[in-house]
Amino acid sequence: MEVEKFSYDNKIVKYFAFATVIWGLIGMLVGLWAALELVFPALNLGIPITTFGRIRPLHTNAVIFAFVGNGIFMGVYYSLQRLCKTRMFSDKLSWIHFWGWQLIIVSAVLTLPLGFTTGKEYAELEWPIDIAIALVWVVFGWNMFGTIIKRRERHLYVAIWFYIATFVTVAMLHIVNSVEIPVSFLKSYSWYAGVQDALVQWWYGHNAVAFFLTTPYLGLMYYFIPKVANRPVYSYRLSIIHFWALIFLYIWAGPHHLLYTALPDWAQSLGVAFSIMLIAPSWGGMINGLLTLRGAWDKVREDVVLKFMVVAVTCYGMATFEGPMLSLKSVNAISHFTDWTIAHVHIGALGWNGFLTFGILYWLIPKMFRTEIYSKKMANWHFWIGTLGIVFYAVPMYWAGITQSLMWSKFTEEGQLQYQFLNTVEHIRPLQMMRSVGGMFYLIGAIMMAWNLYKTVKAGSFLANEEAEAAPLTKAYRSHEGDHWHRWVERRPVQLLLISLVVVIIGGVIEMVPTFLIQSNVPTIASVKPYTPLELQGRDIYIREGCYNCHSQMIRPLRHETARYGEYSKAGEFVYDHPFQWGSKRTGPDLARIGGKYPNAWHYNHMLEPTSMSEHSSMPTYPWLLDNELDTSSTAGKIRAMITLGVPYPKGYDKIANKDLEIQRKAITENLKNDKIETPAGKEIIALIAYLQRMGTDIKVKPAGDKPSH
Repeated sequence: MEVEKFSYDNKIVKYFAFATVIWGLIGMLVGLWAALELVFPALNLGIPITTFGRIRPLHTNAVIFAFVGNGIFMGVYYSLQRLCKTRMFSDKLSWIHFWGWQLIIVSAVLTLPLGFTTGKEYAELEWPIDIAIALVWVVFGWNMFGTIIKRRERHLYVAIWFYIATFVTVAMLHIVNSVEIPVSFLKSYSWYAGVQDALVQWWYGHNAVAFFLTTPYLGLMYYFIPKVANRPVYSYRLSIIHFWALIFLYIWAGPHHLLYTALPDWAQSLGVAFSIMLIAPSWGGMINGLLTLRGAWDKVREDVVLKFMVVAVTCYGMATFEGPMLSLKSVNAISHFTDWTIAHVHIGALGWNGFLTFGILYWLIPKMFRTEIYSKKMANWHFWIGTLGIVFYAVPMYWAGITQSLMWSKFTEEGQLQYQFLNTVEHIRPLQMMRSVGGMFYLIGAIMMAWNLYKTVKAGSFLANEEAEAAPLTKAYRSHEGDHWHRWVERRPVQLLLISLVVVIIGGVIEMVPTFLIQSNVPTIASVKPYTPLELQGRDIYIREGCYNCHSQMIRPLRHETARYGEYSKAGEFVYDHPFQWGSKRTGPDLARIGGKYPNAWHYNHMLEPTSMSEHSSMPTYPWLLDNELDTSSTAGKIRAMITLGVPYPKGYDKIANKDLEIQRKAITENLKNDKIETPAGKEIIALIAYLQRMGTDIKVKPAGDKPSH
């Protein structure tokens, strides 16, 4: 039989590996800084670019898209060439992909601390960067499919199924969630509003976890664990069930992030039902990964790479059991908005994504540089320090989350709330400090790995083009007796892509179409009016400063929440909110009914020095809001954008909007003078006060007994 000679491209793998390490260290360092800011507010430094609200999204984007993203591409580019027995389709596309992705990350690093954000979690990057992400993702898919089409191996191994599903689903999620109307070069409004925006965002947000942080890593698990252990995957049939069940069920589960909210009950129930069903395929994958090591446990004790991988798969199993449990309404009522969710997320991020990435790096770098790891002892120390880091991070956050929920919901015998919100903030501060220690351990371990890999690289000799040979793929193929029926789709990558797309579209369509098209799902409220021009400007400042990272605007119909904050939130209240601001974490109290609760002077002083209004607050100071001039030249464009989105401003209102803005801000300024606060009417703080005073005032609310504390 004729044999063809070719070479694998290791250079692109090396560059993605180096990027993974560098961005990983940066993302973890920013995360540690953000965690310490909650304990020591002075670390916000009193300047805009270092406040928690701005660097928290920088941390999440750096870890998800820079560290994990580059880790995905590192593993895919290495494994895909060997599974297909061919070089990547195009070296040029590989490098366009690499440098394009790094440019996107640098753009995020520059824009997020400067306050250019859409205000949607895990999708904060503004519209020009969204377009760049889509284009670079297409380049990746083009290169991947070109490689698969020219392969010399007929059957597509299970890892490739997960790569294909990742490509097509992430593209769909990103494009649908990123539909927005630009106002300027780095400012846009989400096309969706309120309840509909929340549903689309968490359809994206949950499935970004599913199809960016999970499915590609499952593909890497299916390739690297058998490779490192030198054993076949435990069960081919289980991998088939795992793949199809997982990608079908995952896409339905997004609404479990919105339980007890203004989302229609039927959509919440669908999210819960499919979340519970997700346990089966998720644990099927975990079992398939761990049982691949049957008979190789002695090797696990000796091989640090397998140690990392075993803990990674175990954390995957823990997180994918806990996720469905958190989707049960009885559990979600306790966990949602608390630090419990932070613990849950980081079991997946630090354990599953982080440790699997570390294991792959420890295996790949020595292999490509044709040498042994510089220090196995240091690698083992990294494993144990990293494991301790996960424990010291997660356990205090679980403890803090349960503590928050118990304190928030505690009533006295007289039926009054026993604790103010600030009592909870003070009580969990030692636990947040312990979480920071865990994060520091984890970062120290990653620094040790970076040094170990650096010394390994220095000692080795890099093999840029790895020679290989294989027989060409014959066009004719006859099925053999005993072939599994699934072999048919494994031989047809385009069909596999199309079937995967259909499977993942079903859940999203069934959940979203009724929410968008059936009016009763989002009933309007006649008293709810569009924001005034000044309030709209203030809302944009609120989003710019990342206030949604700490404050929710969604009061659930739970006794302690209505007693603390006021009337529970209704779907019709948010019809003009582009984007929605329901939040997912209460580091500070809910603000849905803050309007009219305190005088303008209270808000002014609170932004200038939070502890002057709420002693022991962990909120940053915002002195620049008192100095910055409000850019009213953008008002007309913002009003026009809102009219395009269906907000019922009068025809031609954009031309006179600034007149109304001027009247309202002069009224606020005069009111502040009554409290002996002299400030020019043109400052940003006036617009922010206007927005804060508007929140929740469109409908009649019950008085509530708590004040904002941080």
